[in-house]
Amino acid sequence: MSAVDGLKARFLELSAPDADGVYRGGAGKRRARTALAMDRLRALWDEACAATSFVVPDRGVGLAATGSLSRGQIGPCSDLDLVLIHDGHVLDEHQITELANLLWYPLWDSGLDLDHAVRSRAQCEAVTDHDLPAATGWLEVRPVAGDAELIEDTASSILERWRRAARRRLPELLDSAQARLLESGRLPYLNQPNVKEAHGGLRDTVLVSALAASWLADRPHGGYDDAVERLLDVRDCIHLAAGRDTNLLLTAYQPKVAAMLGLADPTLPEGERAAASIDDLMTMIARLGRTVSFAYLDTASRARRSLVHDRPRFAFFQIFQPRAAGRREAPTFDVIAPGVARHEGEIVLAPGADPSSDPALPLRVAVASGESGLPINPVTLSNLTRCPMRDHDWNAEERALLIRLLSCGANLPEVWERLDYVGVPGRWMPEWLGIRNRPSVSAAHRYTIDQHMIQVVSRLGRDDGRSDGHGGSRGVDASVRGAAPIGAVPSDASMPGLSEHYDGERYAALLLAGLLHDIGKRPGVRDHAAEGARHAPVILRRMGFDEHVVGMATLLVREHLTLSEFATGRDPYDPVVGAELAERVGRDPVMLDMLFDLTRADGSSLGATSDEQITKRYGWSSWRESTARMMLAAARRSLA
Repeated sequence: MSAVDGLKARFLELSAPDADGVYRGGAGKRRARTALAMDRLRALWDEACAATSFVVPDRGVGLAATGSLSRGQIGPCSDLDLVLIHDGHVLDEHQITELANLLWYPLWDSGLDLDHAVRSRAQCEAVTDHDLPAATGWLEVRPVAGDAELIEDTASSILERWRRAARRRLPELLDSAQARLLESGRLPYLNQPNVKEAHGGLRDTVLVSALAASWLADRPHGGYDDAVERLLDVRDCIHLAAGRDTNLLLTAYQPKVAAMLGLADPTLPEGERAAASIDDLMTMIARLGRTVSFAYLDTASRARRSLVHDRPRFAFFQIFQPRAAGRREAPTFDVIAPGVARHEGEIVLAPGADPSSDPALPLRVAVASGESGLPINPVTLSNLTRCPMRDHDWNAEERALLIRLLSCGANLPEVWERLDYVGVPGRWMPEWLGIRNRPSVSAAHRYTIDQHMIQVVSRLGRDDGRSDGHGGSRGVDASVRGAAPIGAVPSDASMPGLSEHYDGERYAALLLAGLLHDIGKRPGVRDHAAEGARHAPVILRRMGFDEHVVGMATLLVREHLTLSEFATGRDPYDPVVGAELAERVGRDPVMLDMLFDLTRADGSSLGATSDEQITKRYGWSSWRESTARMMLAAARRSLA
């Protein structure tokens, strides 16, 4: 018998929900699992030392925990992150290997997942100097057994090296977060999110701690800490539902996870109970993800600013031409629109801006961010909530700014997410709150309903919807495009569409249709296209859009499924079918093109990443495009 035999089962025993099936006291359960793991690992160390063919010295070698175990966050089925560290002198290579085998094999035999390494102190320092995940893992290391002083000295050395190199490595850390965003998406917007890797997930909490450890920025507290603990509860329940170490909240696990988190309403019929609890679960995860995401963005923003302010402002040549007579220089703001400025790589409020008197300010800030690719400063976001935004009686500037924002292409989801964190879209359109964070019932959808609509609009933007590889989009800079200044009201001729024959009104209608095409996806609604066509004109008329624009957008919302349905279920060589499709869009050839563009954007926003196990990565294949084009050609023939 080994000290770790049955440890996996004991983890699950400590993690069991209460008698009513609800997982309570998650933080206490994590502490209990951590204490048990540390106790059993120490016992395993003693067994291994007793079984070696040599005497293991008290100093110069030890076992350390990293990852979730060192943070006290180990889940019911989490792997163990362990490092056998030595000073490179007290044991030779064969002895280290023998000791390591006596540690690792019992853990494997017990069925536990293990992430292990054997390194000297010098190797630990070298690896963390070049491997960002390794460095962030060592910032919260915990001695398990053996020479604790060696482990603590190594951890202190790595922390000191991290702080010295933090200014140089900050871009690497931020780039790693951006890469995860592109790979795993945003936690609040995914139907089947990875609660660890998605932006706003547990990995971002590790980055927040790493930034705080660098002394470049303070660590957030309060509501952030509560959100982290609740997100860990979600992770624990995923483990229990899946019976294995996974962070992916698949559809199959969602009813069980929701019930364990106490979200199932026992007063509802069983069928309705599961659906309602999943809605509540995804809404809760979206709230938690936004809290973590905003904490990371705020911490990263303050870290970036600290680099600028800590940079030496005195140079040798200033002896002859002093710029500020030894005093600290005032910050510079590049004002780019009324109340809006660029400052230190972010969009901020210009000096003297008064949010409380400017309802269009959030739109100008959002357009500046979308067209420049620069993020909105977190403090600026909070200040925007003071603006007197309204859902009615918009002026021409506000309507034009909304269209410019929607046309920002690949930058739109990032901008919209930041605005949505502080509740701006819901103040522009109260109907938005009805679909905000709601998961789609269709397994073909990767995103929640609100994010799916934003993804669709991003594919209708002025650029080609592809990233430039630096967090922005090709062709979105206003100065490069020669766009009108932010705040100006462009004429029809200055508003390019996806096709040369889309004038400003048609392009605006297409973007607005993309924004609202699934606004009718509400509980109990059978035909969401018809329901959306009921809401769309009400919203757009309140904002003051021209009736022609309202009519076109409403028609596109009502018919946004039509081309797909015709293409997959009707005969394109039947003249009656082509004529019927043409009639659906008022026999307008340009509206046919607009319907095709909306259908293509809608289809290409479906699908899932390969590990989400639903449909395929993209919902718009070459076959779908060819069938849609054939049906489009049939409708055009009927107009000849």
